[in-house]
Amino acid sequence: MNKAVFFWSTWALLSVYLVILAGAVVRMTGSGMGCPDWPKCFGYLIPPTERSQLNWQPDKSYKKGNVIILDNTLQVAIQTFESGDTIDLKNWEVYTKHDYTTFNVTHTWVEFINRLLGAISGLIVFGLFVRSLWWIRKQPLLPIFSFFAVVGMGVQAWLGKTVVDSNLLPNKISLHMIMALLIVSVLLFVRAKSQGKQLKQPSKNLLMLIVGSFVLTLIQFGLGVDVRQFIDYQIKQAGSNAPQLWLDRPEISFYVHRSLSLAVVVLSVWIYKLVVKESLTQKYIQFIIGCILVEIILGILMYYVDFPWGTQPLHLLIAALLFSAQLYWLLRIKLKSYDLSI
Repeated sequence: MNKAVFFWSTWALLSVYLVILAGAVVRMTGSGMGCPDWPKCFGYLIPPTERSQLNWQPDKSYKKGNVIILDNTLQVAIQTFESGDTIDLKNWEVYTKHDYTTFNVTHTWVEFINRLLGAISGLIVFGLFVRSLWWIRKQPLLPIFSFFAVVGMGVQAWLGKTVVDSNLLPNKISLHMIMALLIVSVLLFVRAKSQGKQLKQPSKNLLMLIVGSFVLTLIQFGLGVDVRQFIDYQIKQAGSNAPQLWLDRPEISFYVHRSLSLAVVVLSVWIYKLVVKESLTQKYIQFIIGCILVEIILGILMYYVDFPWGTQPLHLLIAALLFSAQLYWLLRIKLKSYDLSI
């Protein structure tokens, strides 16, 4: 077991899960445009706390990139300067990537915290890569996949920028989430590889069922993304204060998503019985079944109780944990299939 890489990969995973949760809270609260520019927030490293801070002010030092709100437009300082008694528009240019100019202090700080957690997570993933370089000769896959994770975090940051620039287009938000799962997958590989010990092999039939269950989860995740995009559309039409209308006359993907959850339960219980019969490690399937049951309960609450606060981000987080548990279980089973140690 490579304890150092195992330690770093574990913390990297935890940090990414935290970012996934934070991103889900951003989406739930409608805070995605709380910082309308990127990577800074209204052109500042630390965002404003009052709307008045975004008004033009005389005798104030402005740095290049600082933002003010003027006549329902975002104005960006094109250079560092000291303002005079009256505004000189030659020092400013209109922000043209979108026309969102609303300041909501709660939204701003929710989004800022999300970005801050993302930056911290990126540093942890980079730390994992640096630590994995010690093993470049004996276990080359560790630094290779750790580097993939670093690249993934960079791509994820860029995707975050495109989400803001697009004023929260649902398909870009979904792509942002899918990228997060790809990063999780890479980190799970690094963690499984560093853990070293392979699990006892299941029978071929059981392995096929485990793989099938994982594929079914991927399908469910895709359907869930489609349902979430429908909800985003409904929120724009009905408003954020009308959750009873968010799933009014849903698309077919919702009904398929709901019905398949029963198939997931049945298949998981079947897998559990075979795991017990073959005297295999039970902790993975137990965790998987627990996640599935929580997901179903959260789904029921969202549909029948009109989206109680917190159910949406929890639903997404548990889905990510379910995906992770199934993939990690398969990685531990097939450890020797990707053994390039020398």
